[in-house]
Order: sequence, then structure tokens, then C-alpha cells
Amino acid sequence: MTREMATYDERLRDLEAEAFRTGRTLAEHGEQLQRIGEQQVTAFGNIDSLANAVGAPGDRTITERLDTIERVLFALARAQGIDPDDPA
Repeated sequence: MTREMATYDERLRDLEAEAFRTGRTLAEHGEQLQRIGEQQVTAFGNIDSLANAVGAPGDRTITERLDTIERVLFALARAQGIDPDDPA
């Protein structure tokens, strides 16, 4: 019986350790998801700010304003000798 109890105790400790690791991993993933969400909010806010800098809200669609920003950035890159279409 003691051998069975030792095996049971070992198995229980292994399961507890695995549950702890899983819980820690889930908490870490939750923190990462929260940081990603915060970064997305910041990024979308920056996009809105850039779009508004190119034109007033309602003046043109955000897509049109972002296209203007893209053209300006590409022109600046080319003026500096950078090919914006180069994937490297």
C-alpha cells in the first residue's frame, strides 16, 4: 500500500506542478495580450492623428488621407535614396 501511496503522491505532485506551470503560462499570455491591445490602441490613435494632420475629419475619407501620407513618405524615402518597394 505504501508503494501505491508513494506513486499516487508523486503523480499528484506532477499534476500540481503542471497546473502551476499552465497557470503561469496563461497569466503571461494574458499580460502579453493586454500589452498588444494597448499597443494597438496607441497605433490606431497615431494613425488617426496622422490622418487628421493631412486633412480635417469628414473632409476626405481616412483611406484617402492615409494614401496621401503614404505618397509623402514614399517621396521622402526616394529623396533620401531609399527604395520603399525594396523588401530588404
